[in-house]
Amino acid sequence: MHEPLTDPQILYFSPADETHVRREKARARELRQSQWWRNQIGRGVCHYCGNKFEKAQLTMDHVVPIVRGGRSTKANVVVACKECNSHKKYWTPVELELMSRNSVLETEKN
Repeated sequence: MHEPLTDPQILYFSPADETHVRREKARARELRQSQWWRNQIGRGVCHYCGNKFEKAQLTMDHVVPIVRGGRSTKANVVVACKECNSHKKYWTPVELELMSRNSVLETEKN
């Protein structure tokens, strides 16, 4: 049986090509100007931690990061506080959950 992966540095992914990244970043800039995004950010709630923040403390996060092939669509972007967005980096929510569970298991072993 394989040991659970707990070190995010050993996980591997193939980054999206530069053209995709540039195109999706441009689409994200356009989406930030939309009424839809203004409504989302106006609620002031971080998608990940659920806390309420001022607009200036909120960012656009790609659930599936652009560098992982994600797109700048309404279905793939959420409002996130700067702390949650920085913590998430280029991981998907599923990977973060798995890493979190594995670190809890490691803590319980010790």
